[in-house]
Amino acid sequence: MKRSEKRILTTHVGSLVRPPELKALAQSGQDRPEDAAPTGGYIETLQRATAEVVKKQAAVGVDIVSDGEFGKSSWSNYVLNRITGFEIRPNQLRPAVWLGRDLDRFGDLIAREMPSVLAGRPTEACIGPIEYSDRAPIRRAIANFQAALKAVKVEEAFLTAVAPASTAYDGVNEYYATEKEYIFALAEALRQEYLEIHQSGLLLQVDDAVLANMYDHLVQQSPERYREWAQLRVDALNHALRGIPEDRVRYHICFGSWHVPHLADAALGDIVGFILQVRAGAYSIEAANPRHEHEWRVWQDRKLPAGKILIPGVITHHTITVEHPRLVADRIVRYAKLVGPENVIAGTDCGFAQVDVIERVPAPVMWAKFEALVQGAALASKELF
Repeated sequence: MKRSEKRILTTHVGSLVRPPELKALAQSGQDRPEDAAPTGGYIETLQRATAEVVKKQAAVGVDIVSDGEFGKSSWSNYVLNRITGFEIRPNQLRPAVWLGRDLDRFGDLIAREMPSVLAGRPTEACIGPIEYSDRAPIRRAIANFQAALKAVKVEEAFLTAVAPASTAYDGVNEYYATEKEYIFALAEALRQEYLEIHQSGLLLQVDDAVLANMYDHLVQQSPERYREWAQLRVDALNHALRGIPEDRVRYHICFGSWHVPHLADAALGDIVGFILQVRAGAYSIEAANPRHEHEWRVWQDRKLPAGKILIPGVITHHTITVEHPRLVADRIVRYAKLVGPENVIAGTDCGFAQVDVIERVPAPVMWAKFEALVQGAALASKELF
């Protein structure tokens, strides 16, 4: 994994706004990325879109790029089409407990932003053994991405995959005897996707919003309940990562890209101990939005382990306002002075498209934000190096 040894490197979380042609396919209800037998039209469109988004990232100056997650329908639930054992029950609805008490505090607002949430979410029921059964989508994504990378010059490239804690987050276990057996079965299945990415030579980024999102709901039962819940899932993730060198793994923890008040978000200080347990070489965190920007202070007291990298978000998906490069530079410098410039890569808070048909900011705004990211990193590099 590259480090910021001569200048501050830039990256992002992975998910980018899809182009109109991919959105049209998704909205048509046909040829979504996880379809069992996508048509040639979809495959060709995906290849072209992947090549174009990689080219755009390189052109704007982003150092460590992704495929935009164009080969996935969503950041998390995509994997339910790649593994066995689950049954989706649209008539059995579950409350979105991962929104914590914000669901009660801001129900009307959430109903406008996420209209399906207040009514409840379809249950993802585990009714049989969990196994990774369909490698075609991840292999297609890898092949498309590697082909696109041949046409550009970047420092590194990564692909994302979901964490055990964030898999089937509206799910219930009706098959395994214990919660531990269930979570470790998920981890073992996800490991197959992790290995596909790692063995391709790309960096693996593991995405985990729900580890943080469940905090508010579970601590209402007791802080110990959250600790037990989170520790089991961190242990399972480390089990899934076994044998993969830490410097080939990035761990992204966030509070969801959804536009809600986020009053129920966990404080970074309350979950940082779990984050740092994950066997990863770099930790990607939210650090630019108004709910979490102040949490740079956590690193005044909490030491970043030796050899690790911090990827703080210095631009955010939470607002359409484009950050000034000077503000971006100030954020980078602040972190660099706390943990060392060689241990900082400038990133984004979260993805710009939670699912393929959603955009958190319009595409032109997203690219303007990336320009600010690159310009701010250049300013910070002048000061730090």
